[in-house]
Amino acid sequence: MSAKYDIIGINYAELRKPDGRIARIIESALGSAQTILNIGAVTGSYEPTDRSVIAVEPSREMIRKRSPAAAEAIQASADDLPFDDKSFDASMAILTIHHWPDKEAGLREMRRVTRGPIVLLTFDPSHRPWLTDYLPQLATLDEAQMPEMSDYERWLGKVRISPLLVPHDCTDGFLYAYWRRPSAYLDARIRSGSSSFWAIRDAEAGLSKLARDLDTGEWQQRYSELLALEDYDAGYRLVISP
Repeated sequence: MSAKYDIIGINYAELRKPDGRIARIIESALGSAQTILNIGAVTGSYEPTDRSVIAVEPSREMIRKRSPAAAEAIQASADDLPFDDKSFDASMAILTIHHWPDKEAGLREMRRVTRGPIVLLTFDPSHRPWLTDYLPQLATLDEAQMPEMSDYERWLGKVRISPLLVPHDCTDGFLYAYWRRPSAYLDARIRSGSSSFWAIRDAEAGLSKLARDLDTGEWQQRYSELLALEDYDAGYRLVISP
């Protein structure tokens, strides 16, 4: 089975280290569930270590990079889960649904195999973090690949949606994690940890403008209010289907 992260996951384990504050939010959302399915699990970020977890991941490379202590991983796709109905107390999918070829089918499969809550961490494509001022193609990509917030209720039934604020020193290098560390986006190695930078074209002009604005102080002046924040609503959303 070929998968996108077989190619782009070169530095994933190194750059995408789970942030403990985000992990606690996800674990709280999972409630008392003891058997958990993690879909689009990549290298195992945010999997609880004190419960029984089975991971589903389409990328053989990501499965290979999982720690020997990580949960058992099965190579499969979200839209065709190899489990019986209501096999798990809860299921989770963290920053992955935008990669699924059939998002509705994948979420309906999650609901089929899950007795209790479904916990999703995703992104609201209507949100515009400051980086999109320099790279508007990121906003275009978000709109193309991210479900709208209304889709989750349509596909899963009743859901609770809340912002997940990103700490200024977040250890997980997802796309908008460096909101208070703008110079990080000028580092090609750091950009390689985000699938969005692999997907967009012609980023050089926007990155060059960012570099100039950092050198001149224009960025610091324009976004001065961010420098006083400890965390930031970058558009990430926790979606819970009870």
